[in-house]
Amino acid sequence: TSNFKKRGINIFTNSVVEKAEVKGKKVKVSVKVDNELKVMDADIVLNSIGVTGNVEGFGLEELGIELYKNHIKVNKENYQTNVENIYAIGDVIGPPWLAHVASEEGIKCVEKIRGEQSSSLDYSKIPGCTYCQPQVASIGLTEQKAVEEGYKIKVGKFPFSASGKSSAIGEREGFVKIIFDEKYGEILGAHIIGSEATELIAELGIAMSLESDYKTIIETIHAHPTLSESIMEAAANAYGESIHI
Repeated sequence: TSNFKKRGINIFTNSVVEKAEVKGKKVKVSVKVDNELKVMDADIVLNSIGVTGNVEGFGLEELGIELYKNHIKVNKENYQTNVENIYAIGDVIGPPWLAHVASEEGIKCVEKIRGEQSSSLDYSKIPGCTYCQPQVASIGLTEQKAVEEGYKIKVGKFPFSASGKSSAIGEREGFVKIIFDEKYGEILGAHIIGSEATELIAELGIAMSLESDYKTIIETIHAHPTLSESIMEAAANAYGESIHI
């Protein structure tokens, strides 16, 4: 948020857009922020509030395929619909509406059709990436969600401002944050903001899939200077072992 503010971008959370009206060459946008109405002038309004299903008008009804909230309902074990020999994957079956998820669903679906022994897709370990500047990436649980699910947690955080590689490339904004289960040291979630965040998140995904604990990450030698060292440092920070902050 601070990075965006420096660039003249205002961010409003807990907000609802009430209406937008074109007035000449401007757009007046009425936004309720924390129950207070604000009217803002804008040159352009970009509506990017989500995805909705588009499953009407091409014969699904005639086939008797069951729908759920404007999406095709499937068995997530094999992606079969309620109609034998008809399968569906990707955006048409609902969230998280990500290309890399659709690709993996397609692979799993075909493996099941071929009768191969294949594990089911673990939807709790899917990376989400936002390709903005700075980049944003996350996987697994947030701190709040982890606590809500009953975990006692440890949280490690390492700022890119303390990273030698970040300083060398002039990209010192952002941080790596990792949430661990206090009891077993297992990774519950990770969140990265900064340069190459969308590339770095894969290391945390692999670690989560292998059920690695914080010590595995700390004891894995990361090349220096690299951005990935920040993952090691964040893990160490959660357990009071970080030496660079």
